[in-house]
Amino acid sequence: MSVKTNSLVDGLRRFGLPAGIAAATALGTVMFVNSNGVHASAITAAALDDQSVSAISQLDQAMEAVASRVTPAVVNISVTSKAEDTDDQGSIQGLPPGFAQFFGQGGGRPQQPQTQHGIGSGVIISPDGYIVTNGHVVEGATQIRVTLHDRRILTGKVIGVDKLTDLAVVKVNATDLPAISWGDSGKLVPGQTVLAFGSPFGYFQFSVTRGIVSAVDRPNPYSDDARKPGGYIQTDAAINPGNSGGPLVNAHGELVGINTFIISNSGSFAGAGFAIPAQIARSTTAQLIKFGKVDHGYLGISMNDVTPDNAHFFNLNDANGAIVAQVTPGSPASAAGLKQGDVIRALDGQKIVNGSALQVAVSQKTPGTKLALDVLRNGKEQTINLTVGTYKKDGQEVADASGDGSPKSGKLGLAVANLTDDQRQQLHVPTDVKGALIANVRPDSPAEDAGLQPGDVVLEVNRHATATADQFVNQVHDGGKDVLLLVWSKGNASYRTIHTDSDKG
Repeated sequence: MSVKTNSLVDGLRRFGLPAGIAAATALGTVMFVNSNGVHASAITAAALDDQSVSAISQLDQAMEAVASRVTPAVVNISVTSKAEDTDDQGSIQGLPPGFAQFFGQGGGRPQQPQTQHGIGSGVIISPDGYIVTNGHVVEGATQIRVTLHDRRILTGKVIGVDKLTDLAVVKVNATDLPAISWGDSGKLVPGQTVLAFGSPFGYFQFSVTRGIVSAVDRPNPYSDDARKPGGYIQTDAAINPGNSGGPLVNAHGELVGINTFIISNSGSFAGAGFAIPAQIARSTTAQLIKFGKVDHGYLGISMNDVTPDNAHFFNLNDANGAIVAQVTPGSPASAAGLKQGDVIRALDGQKIVNGSALQVAVSQKTPGTKLALDVLRNGKEQTINLTVGTYKKDGQEVADASGDGSPKSGKLGLAVANLTDDQRQQLHVPTDVKGALIANVRPDSPAEDAGLQPGDVVLEVNRHATATADQFVNQVHDGGKDVLLLVWSKGNASYRTIHTDSDKG
């Protein structure tokens, strides 16, 4: 018992009450034994008055108002599609890694079914029946059944799918449907209240969960293409399989995101759900509705974020901007004169905080749009004007190399070698990529910590070009404790900062 409770018990003992009764009385309850020997309480805890819970009641009422406004615009999407071969876990081939588990499956024969069924969610964005959902929900669909909140079941038709953003638009033949209005995802901040709607596990239709914005501008951990836009909203509002395609809304009931995937070891919600921001979803769906497809803007560069680790290498006083790590020959960026090592600080006067922000902004631009980029080149400001091109997926891939390379760079924990014609052919390294081949990476080394792998090609050391293995070693030895490498890997170049003063070195 607390000191305060003990003093009350001592005071009651003066009146001759037994310690047990005294303690119960001090706590506001007296215990009696009825005729059946069952303890009963003479006093029942009273409910709190309205004033005591006014803040909680007001919050509940606000959330109830949002839920009642949004739920009629939420739909359940049931899909029948042709069967495809499955892997050992039974996930549908063709989906990005980690996506299949969020597309609730069931209803087919266990051995190579002729058809397969999936459940997802969606949200009505116009009274005439246009619905936004995820591309992976309706991909390959032969039949779509849309269940409305009033329990009507309508046939849906796919208007268009955009694989780059994993968004799709479905149309049902109806009018005067309850639709949701778009919100501004750019105004979201961590800690802000959001609600997630959908059909978790396919059975619990029109569910709502409440949480906060955990973070904004998250990259896609499952991305199979470095040029896919990220910018995801992270939330702790519960999202489970079957919620894919459902809306994420703010406290005003505005659509700020489309729930897409979760990160979980179990396959169910573990506190980290992700939604495509309205900034991307709104412009993408508008193009799908108008043209049935999306032409994404394209500059032709690979990017890195400016970080506290690499900012001083680029003569920057802060950690804002996108570093140009690679310029694709013949691309709009190349034609405009962008170069490796340029730092893009603003687009059309709008501040660019990192590579993801630039990627999202450019991907939403219509090809042919003219842009003005504020760039720092070797610490000097300049403006580069260019015309946005059309994004086209580049399927180039590269395999890992292995073997004992020479010479070695001990303080980084890697071995390098000259890039031969045979290795260039084997690794699919373009002829314009020149540098030192990483032949081996020592486990638990600074190089491994930086994500370097055998088969990568080092193009620069501390902003200076590297052509041979010997040149690489000399440049590393002449550098300081930290080393900035420009590395070509799997078709893209990126800057990597290696801390050579690590205890692992």
